[in-house]
Amino acid sequence: MSAKLRILVIEDEPRMRANLLTILRLEGFVPLEAREGREGVETARREKPDMILCDISMPVMDGHAVLAALRSDPATAGIPFIFLTARGGATDVRSGMNLGADDYLVKPVEVEDLLAAIDARMKRKEQLTPAPKPRVEPSPALLVPLGLTEREAEVLFWLSQGKTNPELCILLGVQLTTIKKHLESIFQKLGVENRTSAAAVALERMNQA
Repeated sequence: MSAKLRILVIEDEPRMRANLLTILRLEGFVPLEAREGREGVETARREKPDMILCDISMPVMDGHAVLAALRSDPATAGIPFIFLTARGGATDVRSGMNLGADDYLVKPVEVEDLLAAIDARMKRKEQLTPAPKPRVEPSPALLVPLGLTEREAEVLFWLSQGKTNPELCILLGVQLTTIKKHLESIFQKLGVENRTSAAAVALERMNQA
């Protein structure tokens, strides 16, 4: 388990809260604490922890209300949430899970069970997190689907990079008249009237790739 994992404990009973914080700290986590539900919601929104352990029976704002508040907020909706409570009846478990809890542990919970639940929830979160989309390097090939020939795509690509006509001649090894003909064809195919508009189309296309 990661030593950088930040876990928020929302628990109104001081001794239980202290025990949980100690266990988490000894296991290499970074524990955060809240003494009641409303403070827990505020802390979660401010700190964006990696996981939340939350009691159900608390004054002012109980665990179910805490979970509902966090799930309704896009900034905290995806944080793994585990209920930790003395209420272990089937109805209580079903109620908590229906609200969107990721797990439900009944107090007193064994250290091994707590750590196993944390590990399982974080692995599940990793599986559900989409892999970052690999960045596609800008290239003339990305502009061919605009209806251009490969040579026209090259001209437009370098045009979008701020190259002047003389520079295009050097880059592509052609005469100025050839460049001008390519530009006329590009403008017509893209439905634009000038270099600036053509460059904008090219940049938008490459940014979408």
